Amino acid sequence: MAEKAKTVKLDIGTIYQKTANGAYYFRYQINGQRKAVSLKTKNQKEAIAKAEELLPVVNATSTEVISAHVKQARGLATRKKTLPLSKIWEVYCQHPERATPATVHEHYSYASSFKEFADFIGSDVEFNDVSPTDTDRYSEHLKTTGISVSTHNRKIKRIKRIFETLKEYRDGDNPFAAASLRRKVREEQEHMVRRMSFTREQEQRLLDVLEDAKYKVMNKPEVRVIYHLGMFTGQRMKDCVLLRWDKVDLNRRRIWVKQFKTGKEVTIPIAPKLLDVLKKASAWQTNHYVCPNVAQRYNKVDKNGKNTGNNLVNIDMLRVIKWIGLEPSVEVPGRKKKVTVYGFHSLRHSFVSHCAEAGVPKAVVLSIIGTNSEIVDKHYTHIGEEAQEKAIMAISGTYTSISDRERITNALEFIDSCNDKSDAILYIRNILCSN
Repeated sequence: MAEKAKTVKLDIGTIYQKTANGAYYFRYQINGQRKAVSLKTKNQKEAIAKAEELLPVVNATSTEVISAHVKQARGLATRKKTLPLSKIWEVYCQHPERATPATVHEHYSYASSFKEFADFIGSDVEFNDVSPTDTDRYSEHLKTTGISVSTHNRKIKRIKRIFETLKEYRDGDNPFAAASLRRKVREEQEHMVRRMSFTREQEQRLLDVLEDAKYKVMNKPEVRVIYHLGMFTGQRMKDCVLLRWDKVDLNRRRIWVKQFKTGKEVTIPIAPKLLDVLKKASAWQTNHYVCPNVAQRYNKVDKNGKNTGNNLVNIDMLRVIKWIGLEPSVEVPGRKKKVTVYGFHSLRHSFVSHCAEAGVPKAVVLSIIGTNSEIVDKHYTHIGEEAQEKAIMAISGTYTSISDRERITNALEFIDSCNDKSDAILYIRNILCSN
């Protein structure tokens, strides 16, 4: 049998619960008008104590005295309209200050994050009754669900935005504003798994298996083009899959990409290997997409307008990676889902890594990949094994600043001074003098 809501009469006014196990309210009269204010607690003793703190307001005989207690009381009356959590999403979707995500997927993520919270707290709970204690309990609950730190923080951020947007229906501060509700990256430091770059050898193996007839994947010729685009432009999968012919100039050897994620437009020279692949692809040109069949598959949506094709295409790309013996995802202790280490996005990491190794200036790389991303920062701290070896030699006192050209000159001078002019000596001299 359900527990009944409790009511306690005081000398002045009454404290009561609207629902069983809900927050207590204090009801009283001022100037002949009935007022009510949430006491923000489900504990009866705390509710009585808070109600007694409001008695100076209730007994006040002047507007000035009442005004002096307004901040302490945080309002003398309930909002014009109260809402249970079950109605919040409907109201939020109509609010002019609501978030406007760029994708349908993110819109539904807002909805699912709030529903998850409402189901945990109780959908019949009043929006105005949600307290910091409730949000703290919910944050602790999320930690037990096996989600990553970043996923946890995204959920909290979305719900915080909803509460902030609908603050007109609440008294007091946003209960999701506390920094303690969010998790810190270092919590996963012991089992941090990062996205891996492909080596040049692995990239070549990817291209080899895409040429091998024994390996099967849907729209394989187009998948091969997309892999070349990823390798030689450093662009994201969506930008490669949905590249249009009007953004490709084979004569000038240039590609223009307006990135879907950032909206930034970049221009990229076409590498020789990519040029050969694109020339062959031009033979199957049927519409404005370079890879029309994969693009059509990628653009599939469900009845609600949510994209479903992107996941299908991603699975195709991961299949190619498995062909060369790499496992795209690994299990991590404490996580419900596997963590991706190799994917199409790894080509973006590889592109930046190869540029860093070749000494390409950071600004040039940013002009190609289109954003000041963590990828660039990470790979530009890696300056190559040779430079690292020089650093170790320097701190051990064995490093010399003599350049390679000086070494060659010294070697030639030594050879020329030798009395022995054997074939071996002359052969070494020819190697040192070659361009």
